[in-house]
Amino acid sequence: MDPVLLIAVLSILIGAVIALAFFGNYFRKRSSEIQSISQPELQSDPKKQPSKPHQTKKSHAKPHSHTSDKDQNKKHHPLDVNTLKGHGDAVTGLCFSSDGRSLATACADGVLRVFKVDDASSKSFKFLRINLPVGGHPVAVSFSDDGLSLVAASQSLSGSSLYMYGVEKPKPSEEVKQQPKLPLPEIKWEHHKVHEKLGILTLSGTTASYGSADGSTIVASCSEGTDIILWHGKTGKILGHVDTNQLKNTMAALSPNGRFLAAAAFTADVKVWEIVYSKDGSVKEVSKAMQLKGHKSAVTWLCFTPNSEQIITASKDGSIRIWNINVRYHMDEDPKTLKVFPIPLDLGGATVQYDRLSLSPDGKILAATHGTTLQWLCVETGKLLDTADKAHEGDITCIAWAPKTIPMGDEKVLVLATSSIDKKVKLWAAPSLPAP
Repeated sequence: MDPVLLIAVLSILIGAVIALAFFGNYFRKRSSEIQSISQPELQSDPKKQPSKPHQTKKSHAKPHSHTSDKDQNKKHHPLDVNTLKGHGDAVTGLCFSSDGRSLATACADGVLRVFKVDDASSKSFKFLRINLPVGGHPVAVSFSDDGLSLVAASQSLSGSSLYMYGVEKPKPSEEVKQQPKLPLPEIKWEHHKVHEKLGILTLSGTTASYGSADGSTIVASCSEGTDIILWHGKTGKILGHVDTNQLKNTMAALSPNGRFLAAAAFTADVKVWEIVYSKDGSVKEVSKAMQLKGHKSAVTWLCFTPNSEQIITASKDGSIRIWNINVRYHMDEDPKTLKVFPIPLDLGGATVQYDRLSLSPDGKILAATHGTTLQWLCVETGKLLDTADKAHEGDITCIAWAPKTIPMGDEKVLVLATSSIDKKVKLWAAPSLPAP
């Protein structure tokens, strides 16, 4: 073969080998680049999947997990024990059962929820869901008789309605079998247009134990007008009706023993009625008893002490008053002001007032709210014990203490529940009282 031709053929072969080697290396490199881009995505998905429950658990304990760490640490208060989520709209009311183990909530999404609070620090809470009739929005709730029945106030275009939901107690032999599944509630009684077309502001329920009372649950519904109606919790029978004659009601409350009914309204005076019981234990009448006079401006909220002998009031005049109502008012003895405390709020010159009050079951700690602020005060001294400046992300709508201590891990603590327009319910531990 011609040497020149041989050299040409060899050159072509060598060039082809070099070209194949070059392009082979190029495509291998591109393939590795594609894999290096796609593999992290494939690997990150498995890592992201388990991280979501982790974030959910974290947000359950610390409800502001979606914010930055700085904001989260700023908003999370040491007394903030837990958050009950799952509400689809603003939570408008809440109430504990007499044993403190059930917490009922009323929500603007049209649903009542009854949470089982066996441990305040639990990561999850079982709850019973009760859908109100279509068209009504629950605005308040109160337990009736026990943790298995409750009264709810609902507002619709046609006016206010009251519903009593009850469930049958499981038989002793069936308790173990039915424990995982709560029985379904049924409407036992209902009333419509109870305050004509006016809305219901508050529901207050208690067990009538004073004097000859038969131990039944009584419930007071306070309208946004001037009327208040007293109901029999189990039967739905109207027991009494009063008119505050004070232009516009703010709220009403029953004393723990069922003896007194007190109302805060448009004026600075608080009217108190006595519920008189017959010998057979039924309600005989609701008669006017006394007036609490001393505030200089409208009373915004009130609550009774556990012994039903005192009333605590908060007013737009910037003060809190504790009244002794254990007086012989039949002999024209007036209730006496025992203590006056300034409201410890700094609102930058705005009117200093509390929106809501709730007294701990031992009568020692007063919880109070203004907007999104939650405060705890010592009843004995009026001193501020603690403040949660932003307890919720929206205005607080209701507060209530559990009537008994609730387990929290290995200990039992006094627990306060708060609800808000931010669709959340929070549980708070009581602050420590100063040493005597």
